[in-house]
Amino acid sequence: MNLDQEVIGELFAGDPRFRKLYEEHQIFEKQLQQLDNMTFLSDEQEVERKKIQKMKLAGKDEMEQIIKASNP
Repeated sequence: MNLDQEVIGELFAGDPRFRKLYEEHQIFEKQLQQLDNMTFLSDEQEVERKKIQKMKLAGKDEMEQIIKASNP
């Protein structure tokens, strides 16, 4: 994310929704890294990987909306 770290820090400290989204984003990133480190993914793992990617992107989009709304 190419965002001002100061704004992110303020939102993380003061906005529970943003904090939850940010923490979920970090968890999803770790899960994706674990799956990406595997040599072969089963069909179920591939479906799970795509699901995690979509949830991560949705969270990122919502965080960006919060940042834009807080920084007019």
